[in-house]
Amino acid sequence: MKEEIFEAVKSYDTIIIHRHVRPDPDAYGSQGGLAEILKTSFPDKQIYAVGEHDPSLDYLRQPDVIADEMYEGALVIVCDTANEERICDSRYHLGDKLIKIDHHPNEDPYGDILWVDLNASSTSEMIYEFYKIFGDECLKMTDEAARLIYAGIVGDTGRFLYPSATEKTFEYAKELISYSFDRTLLYNEMYELAPRMIKLQGYVLENFKMNEDGAAVVSIHKGTLDEYGILPSEASQLVSSLGMVKGIKAWAFFIEEADQIRVRLRSKGPVINTIAMKYGGGGHPLAAGASVYSWEEAKSVIEEIEAICRQS
Repeated sequence: MKEEIFEAVKSYDTIIIHRHVRPDPDAYGSQGGLAEILKTSFPDKQIYAVGEHDPSLDYLRQPDVIADEMYEGALVIVCDTANEERICDSRYHLGDKLIKIDHHPNEDPYGDILWVDLNASSTSEMIYEFYKIFGDECLKMTDEAARLIYAGIVGDTGRFLYPSATEKTFEYAKELISYSFDRTLLYNEMYELAPRMIKLQGYVLENFKMNEDGAAVVSIHKGTLDEYGILPSEASQLVSSLGMVKGIKAWAFFIEEADQIRVRLRSKGPVINTIAMKYGGGGHPLAAGASVYSWEEAKSVIEEIEAICRQS
């Protein structure tokens, strides 16, 4: 399928790259990294990376703004998006051909060409692999592409702490840091928190609850977000902060929005994406997400988390 993707890239004059809603560094890194590689490798083609603007990721890049007409006869590539409903910018279906590049479980096999690698640490890692395979033919790497791809790998591996980081991941990271970009600045931009976020992190650490089986939960109500001046998307950045708690096995982060409650699930061992799927979500075995629509429904999620921790 990688050869099919490469042939499709060569044959289309316009290529539009999408990623998922509520993006993270891997979404921006894979999408933007691929766009930068293709722009440099095929200067005569029109390459765009689109999606809703997320100010928290401006340090990586800003999305392109294009008219609907640009999709006519275009190749559309969707990066890092497991489910079709989570593709950011619904115009993805207006193109001539659709390609899916992803590393999540392939529960929704949309697209004309699919490249799904569950062993990849990130979709950014897959984009770098794509470059390595076809670099001898015509693909070219740039400093900016390397910065974006590296950011995506770092983000999705939790700075190489998660089990998803393999020997290949470290090998690719070694090669990427040979390019000219400021890693210290990148790390600061990715992980420095504003004082209001630090205060909310203190609230999380003070108010989470964990039972004797290692199941933990923290609920952040809309009133709390307003009190600290935090957007729901910003609060999601704190979900990994409970990972340092001794004895914790799996945990649920509930973040109340105007019309729903976002559920962020994380685990140190028990598989939790099966829980997310029951509530219309999905993700990786140890990192997943979903939405519920009442605090009563949230209690059911907590019971599920408690059950898998009790059984593990």
